[in-house]
Amino acid sequence: MYTPISCEFYDQLMVAIQRKIPSTIVYTEEGREETIKGVVTTLSIIDDKEFLILNGKQAISLHSIFSFNGKKHKEI
Repeated sequence: MYTPISCEFYDQLMVAIQRKIPSTIVYTEEGREETIKGVVTTLSIIDDKEFLILNGKQAISLHSIFSFNGKKHKEI
């Protein structure tokens, strides 16, 4: 079942994109916790799933993110 991200999280992403704020993103990939830093350049839908595009190239699923710039959005 698809669960949309919270409006608060979406707003944070939009501010980071508009202001080109260097961001720290903690997410899960293949069951591992990963941390990446960079500038979120856009949001995109790929195969009916929402992704943020980091540094213009790396796509990270919004549903795999649990911390964005130190603010938790869900538990692991």
